[in-house]
Amino acid sequence: MNEQATQQTSQTQTTPAAAPAAKPARGITLHDSAVEQLKKLLAERQTPDAGLRIAVRGGGCSGLAYVMEWAEKPREKDKIFERDGVRVFVDPKSYLYLLGTEIVYESTLMASGFKLNNPNVKGACGCGESFSV
Repeated sequence: MNEQATQQTSQTQTTPAAAPAAKPARGITLHDSAVEQLKKLLAERQTPDAGLRIAVRGGGCSGLAYVMEWAEKPREKDKIFERDGVRVFVDPKSYLYLLGTEIVYESTLMASGFKLNNPNVKGACGCGESFSV
């Protein structure tokens, strides 16, 4: 076998390296459905520069509860997440519980509303507004 054939043979027998593991999502992301709905709601309120404040408070069936409200502007230490002009404000303490969360808007025949897909949740109540970590 000549040298070139030996190199080709050794190259075809090598196995590819394993793909690196995906890094966990950081921060908070907005699904297309949430962006679309929030844009509509902000336009109806005639406050396009405002944002959605999401917080975690003690309480509810499972120990912690999500709180959502409108905010005209972020507070001094808020983390700000933005997509397509829609802003979400989160205080530093709540941020620890919400790392990696995706906000989705769902509309079915039975109900419609925002859902937080939070990877940190270990248990939740049936209503989806209360959770434990």
